[in-house]
Amino acid sequence: MPIVKVMDMTGKEVGEITLSEVIFGAEINGAVLHAAVRTYLMNQRQGTQSTLTRTEVSGGGKKPWRQKGTGRARQGSTRAPQWTHGGVALGPKPRDYRLSMNKKARRAALYSALSAKVAEGSLIVVDDIVCNEYKTKTMVKMINALGGARKPLIVLPEVNGMIVKSCANIPGAKTALAHTINVYDILNADKFIASKAAIEKLEEVFA
Repeated sequence: MPIVKVMDMTGKEVGEITLSEVIFGAEINGAVLHAAVRTYLMNQRQGTQSTLTRTEVSGGGKKPWRQKGTGRARQGSTRAPQWTHGGVALGPKPRDYRLSMNKKARRAALYSALSAKVAEGSLIVVDDIVCNEYKTKTMVKMINALGGARKPLIVLPEVNGMIVKSCANIPGAKTALAHTINVYDILNADKFIASKAAIEKLEEVFA
């Protein structure tokens, strides 16, 4: 079973924690990680892009000139795609980009992502993450004391408005809840900082 040091918010070691072998010691599966990240990113797309075709552009009901005898190319409408202010040929229309993964694959991807963080030494367990006032400086001090990170992911067991808002102004930092965490956020972070309670919540929900 993986064993990780437990730190306090000042970066001092205060103990150790034994992590679940199932969640944090799983074999890393690159294929399901790729599928999970692709699914997440595709599902973020709104798919609301739209252009007007020649049938949707206002005007163009009258034939610009007669069919024959003018010496010019025949034209049926001033709203054909080759005309200025004409419709768009083969342009994008609203569509659904959503993908899905089965539950077993989603769970395997989550285990792989968490195990990868443990394997590379990027998972940091904090005995308790506390912020008694809306203070960005408090969270910056904690991140720096724990080794610093360009894109830290701070995982909490439950919603804590003070911590969330205190992290909001830190470039690259993101907060997440243990029971709703996703594979993309885990892999995108260079440091996975979780409170001891959040680790216990992760094991309770996903084991």
